[in-house]
Amino acid sequence: MSMPEQKTADETRLRKLRGTVPVNAVLHVWMKAIHPHAPAEIQLSLNGSLFGNIFAQNAEEYEFRMFFVPHGGELECSYDPETTTISVAYWFTDAKVLEEGITVLRTHAANAPAPAPGSYHFRPPFGWMNDPNGFGRFNGSAHLFYQHYSHGLTWNTMHWGHAISEDYLHWRHLPIFLFPSEDLTHRPDKRGGAFSGSAIPMENSAGIRVFFTEHVIERAPEREIQMVATSQSLIFAGAAKPLIDERPELEGLTLDFRDPYVFRGPDGYWKMLLGSRQGEEGVVLLYQTADLTAAGGWEFVEILHREGRFNTQVVECPCLLPLDGPAGDPQTHWALVCGLMHSHHEETGRKNLTMATVGHFDGKHFTPEFEQELDFATDNYAFQAFLDQGRPVGIGWLANWADAAPEIDFPTAMTLPRNLVYDAADNTLLTPPIEGVEVLRDELIDDTALAAGEPVMLEKGQAEIVIELDRNDGPFEIDLYHNNIEITVKIDAEGMRLLYMDDSKTPTPDYFAPGANPSHLRLFLDIGSVEVFADNGRWAGTKRIAGFDPIHSLRIREGAIKSAKVWSLAL
Repeated sequence: MSMPEQKTADETRLRKLRGTVPVNAVLHVWMKAIHPHAPAEIQLSLNGSLFGNIFAQNAEEYEFRMFFVPHGGELECSYDPETTTISVAYWFTDAKVLEEGITVLRTHAANAPAPAPGSYHFRPPFGWMNDPNGFGRFNGSAHLFYQHYSHGLTWNTMHWGHAISEDYLHWRHLPIFLFPSEDLTHRPDKRGGAFSGSAIPMENSAGIRVFFTEHVIERAPEREIQMVATSQSLIFAGAAKPLIDERPELEGLTLDFRDPYVFRGPDGYWKMLLGSRQGEEGVVLLYQTADLTAAGGWEFVEILHREGRFNTQVVECPCLLPLDGPAGDPQTHWALVCGLMHSHHEETGRKNLTMATVGHFDGKHFTPEFEQELDFATDNYAFQAFLDQGRPVGIGWLANWADAAPEIDFPTAMTLPRNLVYDAADNTLLTPPIEGVEVLRDELIDDTALAAGEPVMLEKGQAEIVIELDRNDGPFEIDLYHNNIEITVKIDAEGMRLLYMDDSKTPTPDYFAPGANPSHLRLFLDIGSVEVFADNGRWAGTKRIAGFDPIHSLRIREGAIKSAKVWSLAL
């Protein structure tokens, strides 16, 4: 009688990742050696037969490895946790990844996705995320790239993550699109990376050209330079090369030189905006090229815009686009949106403001007509917009560096996508949520109790509230009940406020829109956020909610209400 085969201690210790893969699957894995003198190793088996090994030597940072799986079947990735750790593993096929996305096999406890079931805001499948990049519609679909670090929930060496959508609401995660230099990825020391930028379609091709800032903190004399790369597949960026490797010769210009936003100007030439600082002012630099492909020939034109208020340290993520007519029409209004890094509004305590200036642009000069804050609650940062079939649409990072501390529970997300609309009657800029967001409405929870001043319970925390106010009858207040934080939206003779009180000892900013007197409110609640749109986005307030507890109920405390409805939301 034969005895059952005994597993060795090494075999018992092995950990295994398993998944069913099709023919021609591509495996992406990030692995790290536990000890500097013992290499990390992954053994790959398909349908029970060993067919490959992957090795990595680095014990400081995870190393990227790619492997092609020759046949379909049951894939198994085995590794010894005493020598090897894996941060991320996913597979996809080149032929179907744009339609189906990636399939994640593994994330680590340190980079796991947010515990936010049912959340309808865009979130990465793993790791840290900040600024949106390269936002645009290419080859028929909307593409969102973003600042990304795969191996933790804190900011580090920047890559570009990537997702694709048909409606800006339902996203498919794609492979990491853009990698920084190998030297920067060798150690997790925050020395730099592939920073923010933009993308444009390539002439006579389904591909795109991407522009980004390469940041290397110890590089001299230029810490930040502009890079360019192309992608024919829309899946990976090709090798990047320097595009603008030195700042313009302007007295007092700091080393800040970042966030290229490329767009077609009213004169038909490609333009580029870059954020910087000169002396005591944040500035927007304008470049242009006569190269029809935008691949080279960039020359500095002038300082397009200055911002000397709020102790602004540098302008970030500038974008400029037409609002109400063709780019070449001198009567067309343009919106210039800028993030004011380290700005501080002394009266309210708010930091890192985002300003939207509306005016006219002739290709070389921008003439302002009026300005307003893009978001009075300031958690719509690094906003990037583009023209989608003639209509401006944009998205922002749903956070603010004022309180985006590197915490393990940071619920990183993007805002709801928004349109930018010039209101000629009132000479204002509206930023309502995109048309079509109503598809998120799952069930009408209430259309009577809230208006009557009664509490309304939310089962999951994802909800939309639409309120028609009678503004001839005094102040209004709605309380949003949360386990740990007091959240209230209040309107009185001074204007509109979003009150946010947590348990921290840090003074809470006064999220205030002075003079706001709306008759229509639309609130979107999700795990980790509340977004307020008043009078079709004439005033917008976006606030990140710390932690992952949902808002569980709401009640109107005072105010004359014409109607109020509450929907549960679901993707």
